[in-house]
Amino acid sequence: MLFTSGEFLFVYLPLTLALFFLIARWAGDAAAAAWLVLASFVFYAYWLPVYTALLALSIVFNYTLGRWIAGCDAQHAKLRRLLLFVAVAANLAVLGYFKYANFFLDTLTALFGRSLGSLNVILPIGISFYTFTQIAYLVDVYAGKVKESNPLHYALFVTYFPHLIAGPILHHAEMMPQFALPHIYRPRLENFSSGFAFLLIGLAKKVLVADSWAPRANDVFDSTAGATLMPGSAWGAVLAYTLQIYFDFSGYSDMAVGLSLLIGVRLPFNFNSPYRATSIVEFWRCWHMTLSRFLRDYLYFALGGNRHGPVRRYANLLITMLLGGLWHGASWTFVIWGGLHGLYLMVNHAWRSAAERTARLMNRPLPGLLQAGGRGLAFMLTLLCVMVAWVFFRARGFEDAQRILACMFSVAGCAGTHGPPPGEGVVSSYRAGWITAMWFAASFAAAVVGRNSQQWVDGPYAAAMRRVSSSAWRTLALGAIIGAEVTAIAMLALISASRSVTEFIYFNF
Repeated sequence: MLFTSGEFLFVYLPLTLALFFLIARWAGDAAAAAWLVLASFVFYAYWLPVYTALLALSIVFNYTLGRWIAGCDAQHAKLRRLLLFVAVAANLAVLGYFKYANFFLDTLTALFGRSLGSLNVILPIGISFYTFTQIAYLVDVYAGKVKESNPLHYALFVTYFPHLIAGPILHHAEMMPQFALPHIYRPRLENFSSGFAFLLIGLAKKVLVADSWAPRANDVFDSTAGATLMPGSAWGAVLAYTLQIYFDFSGYSDMAVGLSLLIGVRLPFNFNSPYRATSIVEFWRCWHMTLSRFLRDYLYFALGGNRHGPVRRYANLLITMLLGGLWHGASWTFVIWGGLHGLYLMVNHAWRSAAERTARLMNRPLPGLLQAGGRGLAFMLTLLCVMVAWVFFRARGFEDAQRILACMFSVAGCAGTHGPPPGEGVVSSYRAGWITAMWFAASFAAAVVGRNSQQWVDGPYAAAMRRVSSSAWRTLALGAIIGAEVTAIAMLALISASRSVTEFIYFNF
């Protein structure tokens, strides 16, 4: 069930919210939490009901193992380690089977030149997200960091429908305590106004921006072999995909935050204007922030982080990003994407270390040009590196990515490369009218220059809502604002319904 669909926005969501608050009012908070768990399973089952059993078994298994690990005292340290190993290995084995079994067989077939068959495994939607969420929980139980043990809140923490399909990757410490707060079980107009604001922004990002750039990217990345591709067409497609994936995933994340706020629960933000970054380090602090946090805390630090010298540090960075790339999908192009970002981070950290050593030798700060190459140059270089990596992320295979990159940096046309012929597709649409060029400029400015959603909603919008809430006309004013937001959401939903349905990109991971 897509967040952008009419059945979700005007059937599932109102029914879920209404019953949640009514059950909390008449049967208590625990019953309302149980209803949310059930509603989340229904949300998941809408895609493929059979895999709800896998989700339920995963929850029971991980919660049980977590309680066993927590119940072992210091005298049973070996047993605790064994239980953690079994639990993590089981999670990774299930994830590996569903997500990587065919990839593994295809790789062996390519290496040995003989077919080993195919398992035709259907990837359960959201399995990467709920698996990582629970692995983090188990590791924290082992480290003694988990204070919450309510099984109902744990089930809700894992299945919570705003994040279940495509994140953010939640941490138990920021979610489970919220489910114990009594105020989230009471409807509040302020929560509705902020929640619908995030929902409206996210829906607009997806429907108006991301989906408008998708066809221009698809024209090149999904075209048949043998066509001619000019450098301008290649750049146009990569720029289109750069905008599409940002507004698609940040739009989903905004909608998740908004949906959760309607209940009164705060989800972590996943984006903080990553395309403004002037270094790859800064980019990863602002892009898919909950995944970056997981990779840092549970993989990079586990490998030793930067505690064993620069060589080991750079190796840990590369391994972390290679596995982060593989997490996104069972394809070598995702591994290359992760490897590129690993190399970018290595170069970035090496540059910073060299600059710091030079500054110490000179006994004074380096000029800005030497420190970062100038903010403008650093910004352009960072964005270029990100775009080059996006080619591998989006391409159907290594050869496609290689040919598109060759055309991007060629001064002539690239015959035989996937893409539209000269004068057609992306580039011709740019030349055909200034409207597309202006739309590109507006989309790019919104990603790079303008305030992002949390800055706007938690800033000017929140200040305006505080003034409204303190007025004598509070209920009427908030009702009017919420009504306007819902009307705008309905209009966007109608626009979405009039087009061919496009799922969110991260549904595939």
